Amino acid sequence: MNSAPHNDKRREFLVRTKPTSSRVRAAQRFHSLAMLAFLPGLALAQTATSPFLTGATALQTNILAWLTPIAVILVMVLGAMAMANRISWAWCITAIVGIALAFGAPQIVTWVRGLFGV
Repeated sequence: MNSAPHNDKRREFLVRTKPTSSRVRAAQRFHSLAMLAFLPGLALAQTATSPFLTGATALQTNILAWLTPIAVILVMVLGAMAMANRISWAWCITAIVGIALAFGAPQIVTWVRGLFGV
């Protein structure tokens, strides 16, 4: 097979395409610089009184209020089942560590943010 017709079509395409004009390049540069100028504002968009943060805090408070009695009952049931040798103690310890992580999440996040100075 001869690959010459394919190369001719490619050359025609390359010859027919025009390079971008200086106005287009200038507009692209301006757009890029404008976007970079607005990035710091976007990064600081969430302040301490943002509606999202207020809603997320309220949701977290409600979930913790509902899960507190459930977690207490769960620990009691798991302890009783482990003492009766119905489940492994590893399951109980894992559940208690998971509950501690879930309820201690705000303090853990505050601690980690303090480590990195955020």
